[in-house]
Amino acid sequence: MNKPLSGITRITCLICAAGLAAVIFLPIWRIDLVAPQYPEGLFMQIYANKLGGDVEIINGLNHYIGMNTIHEKDFVEFIVLPYLIAALAIFGLLSAIINRKWFFLAWFIFLLLFGVIAMTDFYIWEYNYGHNLDPNAAIKVPGMAYQPPLIGYKQLLNFAAYSMPDSGGWIFVIVGVCLTGCTVLELRKNRKNRSPYSNLPLLILSVSLLSSCNSGPKEIPYGQVGCEHCKMTIMDKRFGCELVTTKGKAYFFDDLSCLTSYLKAKDGDDAEQGEKFVADYGGSGKLIPLHLAILINSPSAHGPMGGTIIAFENDKDAEAFLDKNPGKLLDGSMNQ
Repeated sequence: MNKPLSGITRITCLICAAGLAAVIFLPIWRIDLVAPQYPEGLFMQIYANKLGGDVEIINGLNHYIGMNTIHEKDFVEFIVLPYLIAALAIFGLLSAIINRKWFFLAWFIFLLLFGVIAMTDFYIWEYNYGHNLDPNAAIKVPGMAYQPPLIGYKQLLNFAAYSMPDSGGWIFVIVGVCLTGCTVLELRKNRKNRSPYSNLPLLILSVSLLSSCNSGPKEIPYGQVGCEHCKMTIMDKRFGCELVTTKGKAYFFDDLSCLTSYLKAKDGDDAEQGEKFVADYGGSGKLIPLHLAILINSPSAHGPMGGTIIAFENDKDAEAFLDKNPGKLLDGSMNQ
C-alpha cells in the first residue's frame, strides 16, 4: 500500500479536489414544493453554510400545520460543513502530491464516512422537522406527519414534495463514483504486481520441515524436457529447478520464477508438500536443496523467464559473484 498511484488516479484526485472545493459555494441539496395555489412552485436550496430559495414563504405555510420554522442559526452544520468540505478537497490535493496508495485509500474512506454521516444527519433533521408538530396549530390532521422525502417524491397534503441533490450534491456523487473506480483500479494493479516470489518464504519453511521425507532430486534432462509451468524446453543449467512430491514424482522448471508460479497455482495441492531443489549458479548442474541454498537477487542474472534470483551452494562462490556484479543476499524474505 506504500506504492505510488497510477497517473490516471493522480489526475482524478486533482479534478475531484477542485470539484469538492467548488461545492463550498454551490447549492448541495434542493427541495421543491408544488401545489395548485403555487403553480410556479416553491423551493429551498441547502448550501454548505446557508439556505436559499423561498424559505420565508415555506416558513409561513409551515406555521399553519404546526411545523417549526427554519432558520440558519439553528443548524451547527452550517458552521462546520464548509471546513469539512475544504478538508476533503485538501485531502484530495495531498493524495495527488504525496502519491501513495495508502493515503489515497484513507481519503476515499474519509469521503465515504462523510457521505454516510451527512445523509444520516439530514434524515434525522427531516424526521424531527416533520414529526415534532405544534399541538395548537390551526390545521391538524390526525396521524399526519410532514417529513419530506430523503430523496425522490412524496405527497404532503396538497403539496408534491421533491428532494434531490443540487449541483454541489451531484458533484459529490460524481466524485464518489470516480474515486470508487480509481480504488478498484489501484487494487487490481496491486494484485497484478504481486511478486511471483511471494510464496517462497513459506515454501522454504515447508522444505525445512519436510525435507527428510524425500529421497533427493533426479537429474534434470536439459534440452530434452519442458518446464512444467511455462512448457519451454529447459536449457540453462545455471537456473534449473526441481520439485519432488511426497509421492516421489519429479517436476522440472526453467528457473525459480516458474517454480514459485507453479506452486502458487497448486496452492493446497500435494505438490506443495514436496521438496524443492535449485541448480548451483556455478553451471555444474548440481541440484541443491532450496532451503540450504545461498540466494542472491541480482539484475545481472537473466533467468530464462526473466528471473533475477540465483542460488549458490557455498559462501565463497556467492561472495565472488557479488564482487563482480550488483545484487544482494536474500535472508529468507524474497518478496521483492
